[in-house]
Amino acid sequence: MSKIKITETVLRDAHQSLLATRMTTDEMLPIAEKLDEVGFFSLEAWGGATFDACMRFLNEDPWERLRLLKKAIKKTPLQMLLRGQNLLGYKHYPDDVVNEFIIKSVENGIDIIRVFDALNDVRNLQVPIKSAKSAGAHVQAAIVYTVSPVHNTDHYLKVAKSLQDMGVDSICIKDMSGILSPYAAYDLIKSLKRALYTPIQLHSHYTAGLASMTYLKAIEAGVDGVDTAISSLALGTSQPATESIVAALKDTEYDTGLDLKLLAEIAQYFNVVKQNHKNDSDMSLLMSVDVKALESQIPGGMLSNLVSQLKQQNALNKYQDVLKEVPRVREDLGYPPLVTPMSQMVGTQAVLNVITGERYKIVPKEIKDYVKGLYGMPPAPISDSIREKIIGDEEIISNRPADLLSPQLDEFKNEIKEFIEQDEDVLSYALFPQVARRFFEYRQAKKYKIDSTLLNIEERVHPI
Repeated sequence: MSKIKITETVLRDAHQSLLATRMTTDEMLPIAEKLDEVGFFSLEAWGGATFDACMRFLNEDPWERLRLLKKAIKKTPLQMLLRGQNLLGYKHYPDDVVNEFIIKSVENGIDIIRVFDALNDVRNLQVPIKSAKSAGAHVQAAIVYTVSPVHNTDHYLKVAKSLQDMGVDSICIKDMSGILSPYAAYDLIKSLKRALYTPIQLHSHYTAGLASMTYLKAIEAGVDGVDTAISSLALGTSQPATESIVAALKDTEYDTGLDLKLLAEIAQYFNVVKQNHKNDSDMSLLMSVDVKALESQIPGGMLSNLVSQLKQQNALNKYQDVLKEVPRVREDLGYPPLVTPMSQMVGTQAVLNVITGERYKIVPKEIKDYVKGLYGMPPAPISDSIREKIIGDEEIISNRPADLLSPQLDEFKNEIKEFIEQDEDVLSYALFPQVARRFFEYRQAKKYKIDSTLLNIEERVHPI
């Protein structure tokens, strides 16, 4: 048995889970070299919601963040989370956008791309996997874990074998809701290790209080690596604490070999960072163990989104009704896993059903597109009655959804030609048009202000 590989999530999923994705690049860089010294298998530092949050909330260029981190972190592979054909957005993008985004991600510093599809529809992973392999990245395909009448070991084995046949370098079990129990993990990992030759990693959240125990049973079953977060930003809706897992495995056949003293120094640094963001999220809500997640399967980020939607409607008193409605909507829609973008879509539909007092009286376009097959194949068939209520007699597609999308890169370039300072700007705009345009306007105004200041100084010294 080789040492267990550790992927540290503090630069991405940990602060996305606990600090509303508000950690800045300036807060990351002072500790980057120490993180690089630890000997992690990888540092998850990009992707997920960080790309959007950089521009939307922090007025930062996500591409510049990546370049700066790569400059500081020279030995440890940088890893990102990619939502398959959705990239880092909430809809499918044309193949030309997907291919270019992945090429630029690798050029700017990404070594490992963890890619998943919300429905475990491998057709939506074909182009991202091929592009990432061609770009020279390590491709880790993630299987989204959930519990339903159709999600069982046979389902996960079928998906895993398909991914292995597609040439991925490793496979991750992505337990976004923290509902994978220790003994279920043991059985699943054992089955995967028997059937596959591809390394297996496990990613879980501490939401239901199970993840540390789940990791230990998965390690006993032969898992190759696990995701952890430095203790200052661990537990709750984040991952198990890095130091705790390292200590638990020390002096065993699974010993990670990581230095607990160095980890303690890093934890102390991020304790300060956490205090800087104490007003960004409700830590008391996010840090509590929520065993209700085992039934609802609602990830922590989705819970906060539901509360926000209800507050906007002055209907927070209907929160419990919405929690009961989410599993009903999920069943109606064929048991999609509650991961981005499906978690947002199912949650919004549940809120609308409760607020209006009539199920599916109002249906968002995204739900209609999903029922039409434009996000991929639902895990279980949708009943005729639900389908008719949502889309009537509209046609359902059965081919790969992105086959219906025409190339768009040139169109995007033309739309923002006055703002382009780097090739990557076109991709930022393709994913988040309004957010990116606002950021470009801010960047341009800031640059103009600096240029004007310099010009005024020059005029005073050397009048023109």
